[in-house]
Amino acid sequence: MTMTTTPRELPHAPWGRVRKSRRTADRAMKIIAAGFTFCAIFVLFWILGMLLVKGIGGLSLATFTAVTPGPGTEGGGLANAIVGSFVLTFLGIAIATPIGVLAGTWLAEYGRGSKLANLIRFINDILLSAPSILIGLFVYVILVEPFRGYSGWAGGVALGIIAIPVIVRTTEDMLNLVPGALREAGAALGAPPSVVITSVTWRAAKAGMVTGILLALARIAGETAPLLFTALNNNFWFSPSLVGGVSNLPVTIYQFASAPYENWQQLAWAGSLIITISILLLSIIARRVVSGGK
Repeated sequence: MTMTTTPRELPHAPWGRVRKSRRTADRAMKIIAAGFTFCAIFVLFWILGMLLVKGIGGLSLATFTAVTPGPGTEGGGLANAIVGSFVLTFLGIAIATPIGVLAGTWLAEYGRGSKLANLIRFINDILLSAPSILIGLFVYVILVEPFRGYSGWAGGVALGIIAIPVIVRTTEDMLNLVPGALREAGAALGAPPSVVITSVTWRAAKAGMVTGILLALARIAGETAPLLFTALNNNFWFSPSLVGGVSNLPVTIYQFASAPYENWQQLAWAGSLIITISILLLSIIARRVVSGGK
């Protein structure tokens, strides 16, 4: 004789109330998230639209061929500031790339869970969030004040210090994503760790590492505060030795935007548009590099 049991029917009212409240909460969260997303996108496009409207009006052939004008003079351009920004940014990324890549490699391949590695990661996180003006003051004390003058070298060092933590973090994260089996295969063939790192892990993570360098480049391209204390600015072509003030776009925009001259304000908008487009192009290139690496 077999006994069949029927499951007890649970009351529907409590579960119905729970489901209804969850659906209400879910809809409310979707509406709130969509509203804040719309606000963020609206502000972003508002800023971009303002840059396009006012920046395009200041663009001309003279913007890329003439030097920055003096007070009260008509015309002028941003040629010296554009070239100066390119030189300072290149100098900063040239300083930061080898240091950042090698430090990130040591953290991922050699340090791993050691106390020293954890201390370096902690300091790196502090540098990631440190105000750039503090880095400018630091470089001013060690490179500007002792040599009694501003220079492009001090500006490049300041930008390099800002870029190093970005490259360190990205390099370590990308190397940690490389499967351990690849390292084991290289070691099984008798390759020393240095050869495994340069020939296997770096190759496997090169797309992400290049992306980190490009993101660091975009990070320092528009920095103003550290350059105020290091490279400063001028209205002429800078010395090839980079000694003395070096003209650059961020500081020029800062000075021209607050000036009472209309042509200076137009050039400030044009310079802002140039920096924005440059950073946008770098971000697009970084995404293309990542997608190509995948």
